[in-house]
Amino acid sequence: MKWFAQVVTLVLVVAALWFLAVQAGDNLEAKSIKTGFDFLEIDPGINLNGTIDDEPDTGGRALYAGMVNTIRLAAGGILLATIIGISVGVARLSNNWIVSKTSSVFIEYERNIPLLVHIIIFFAVLSGLENFNAGVGPINSWLHVSNKGVSIPRIHVGDGFYQWMVFILIGAIIGSLVRTRRQAQQDATGTTTYPTASMLGVIALFGAIGWFLHPVFGWVGGIFDAMGDGIDSVPADLVQVLLTVLAVGVAANWIRRFLTSRRTPAGLAKLTDDDYFRMIFAGVGAVFAGVFIWILWPGGSSWLVNSGSDLFNVLGDKFGDGRDGAPLGLGRPDLEQRGNFPNPGPGGLNFSQGFAAVFFGIVLYTAAFIAEIVRAGILAVPKGQTEAAQAIGLRRSTMLRRVILPQAFRVSLPPLGNQYLNLTKNTSLAIAVGASDLVQVGQTVYNQTGKSLEVFAIWMGFYLACSLTISVVVNFFNVRLAIVER
Repeated sequence: MKWFAQVVTLVLVVAALWFLAVQAGDNLEAKSIKTGFDFLEIDPGINLNGTIDDEPDTGGRALYAGMVNTIRLAAGGILLATIIGISVGVARLSNNWIVSKTSSVFIEYERNIPLLVHIIIFFAVLSGLENFNAGVGPINSWLHVSNKGVSIPRIHVGDGFYQWMVFILIGAIIGSLVRTRRQAQQDATGTTTYPTASMLGVIALFGAIGWFLHPVFGWVGGIFDAMGDGIDSVPADLVQVLLTVLAVGVAANWIRRFLTSRRTPAGLAKLTDDDYFRMIFAGVGAVFAGVFIWILWPGGSSWLVNSGSDLFNVLGDKFGDGRDGAPLGLGRPDLEQRGNFPNPGPGGLNFSQGFAAVFFGIVLYTAAFIAEIVRAGILAVPKGQTEAAQAIGLRRSTMLRRVILPQAFRVSLPPLGNQYLNLTKNTSLAIAVGASDLVQVGQTVYNQTGKSLEVFAIWMGFYLACSLTISVVVNFFNVRLAIVER
């Protein structure tokens, strides 16, 4: 009876989804609204501002430029908000009255005013600054703040970057071995051997050597070129067969391991309905993968072959002959004259008015919540831990780094993950100030093409992918920080 009810429920859900999809299709057809993603390959005829491509030649390129800006906002915002939040959270617990009260004022101000208001305030402040000119400051050629936004120095990849990364990789492998050995020595003798610092020192040493000797690895490009040519010669039908075999093999292996985990010395334990459902879903997943590979997207194998070949050919070009310049370069903010109006040049990292307003708005707003989470995590650490650290003479900085914060992060990490998710989704408020994030670019694209449903689907898929990625990373560290019980 339990199986019957679950199967009927599943059938009803699938039937309801199918009915809604058919109804939506009929309604769109009745209104002569064509659906499809062909607009991704058509020039939308729009100009963007402050993206990797200000004049995209296709709708897909325009949306990609918006995605890059959204990722920049989210990744940079998460990093900076975490640093500021931890600093403010620790400062609020300081014994210094001025530091503690200043942190409290910052937190209460940021938390109790809507984020959109913060963004608009930043935008208004930037709009009211002086015009961009040759003498703009506050630090000319290093930091430019004007009504055109904010420009700071940027570190960019040079011609010899990929060859240099080979040295870094070798240093990381050797450094990891050194760290393991020093950690074992420290555990055995109790002597402080600085395993992590030793590993970083080895990596830095190889990086310094590689800075001058990196051209010796130019021959690696030939290997990547050969791999690209080899992948290009693989028949697409063979790739389909291999992918199908892989899907079936993964499902069979999962079922085998699942049954092994249910096996006892007396034989196979009695399986529950949930156990049967798991194995059935594994098999159904393999069947669906085969249907997807052979029927729904038969050209996927050709796409994999072409993409793999292109990837290795690009890597071969990055390691190619003549790329013997510096691995990294520093670009400082400069000026570019466009007609009668000076504008920030391509030398530095330029934040437009809207981008800067959104970035600083979400960073400071999220940092206030992170500060409270960190403060709560520190207060959740048993007082005896602090007293024990003080009893053995640890300095406050050492006590925070070695005793308090590692335990506080066990409590703080899950709510921190929620704040990272909120920050990523809050980047969509960039539309309020005209910053070219995914939502703003998508709105411009569907206004030009009329493909609103398709753009909405891309929005949903992108933010879902970002959220799941952040959740996976946070859960990984959450498991690593968990206390291991015997």
